[in-house]
Amino acid sequence: MSQRVGAYAVCLDGGRVLLARYVSPHGDGSWWTLPGGGVEQNEDPYDAVTREVAEETGYESVVEELLGVDSRVVPAAVRRRQGRGDHQNLGVFYAVRITAGTTRPEPNGETAESVWTPLEDVPTLRRAALVDIGIALAQRRPLTGHVDPVIVGGLIEH
Repeated sequence: MSQRVGAYAVCLDGGRVLLARYVSPHGDGSWWTLPGGGVEQNEDPYDAVTREVAEETGYESVVEELLGVDSRVVPAAVRRRQGRGDHQNLGVFYAVRITAGTTRPEPNGETAESVWTPLEDVPTLRRAALVDIGIALAQRRPLTGHVDPVIVGGLIEH
């Protein structure tokens, strides 16, 4: 089984959440996600999340709070690229505040745009499950740092 650790920013402002539109480099679609991504070797997730926000959105940011951690296994049968085994995603979610900058596409990257999206519009979007996890963590602030898994299907992707 392969594994990946990611750090994700939950940026809420006045009933809106900052979402990034991911465009797959494999030509298999586009969907909304939270700014964030893979933690590099020897990198702290705390540092990774602000780096990822800057790379993907153009914004400078600061971490305000650790919200929680999500672990999910993507079965081999539903992975986008077939022929690979099961894959575990471990996501570290932070409440992040934008401090400066303007949105722009990720240069030479997979984020086509970043948009402040009304929370009530999120259920209508094709999105990564981590969007729902991050919003739930930010709104509920569970002491355990854990919320129930999100069911994948329909508009919700792994």
